Amino acid sequence: MNLMQTIQSFDVSIFTWVMQRKSQKFLVRCARGISATGNGPLYLLVACILFWMGGPDEMRLLTCMALALLIERPLYVIIKNACKRDRPPVALNIKSFIIPSDRFSFPSGHTSAAFLMATLWGWYFPFLLPTLLTWAVMVGMARVILGVHFPTDTLIGALMGVCSALAGMWMVLA
Repeated sequence: MNLMQTIQSFDVSIFTWVMQRKSQKFLVRCARGISATGNGPLYLLVACILFWMGGPDEMRLLTCMALALLIERPLYVIIKNACKRDRPPVALNIKSFIIPSDRFSFPSGHTSAAFLMATLWGWYFPFLLPTLLTWAVMVGMARVILGVHFPTDTLIGALMGVCSALAGMWMVLA
């Protein structure tokens, strides 16, 4: 069994286990709400607040956010279109709880953006880092629960988000 088959087997078994719990309406309702926090408007709101505050620290964080997103978003699009991994509803012939915004599954853009923001905001507000990372993990888990991503999609999304955030910070703070 090659590496990709092993990863796919792992993903399918974890995904199937999660989907067997999908009949719990409360879990799906929570997952929808958590996933929605990673859609993007929250990030724009934070950027506007930082701009409005206008201090040097806020501008540094805003610059880090902008640079990190300028790294992460194109990388996300390139990887997603290069890998062309089918989403679980197509790969496993199941129904998801939401309609994804694009066709392919790998990597998870919601998870990537959530980890990018959690990393940056956690750098600026260290006392919030555990809460921010918990939120980012929950965004990734919500995407699996909603049936639009496999677990490794979110794992790689998380790694991509953290690395993009660190690159943005390095460019601003170096």
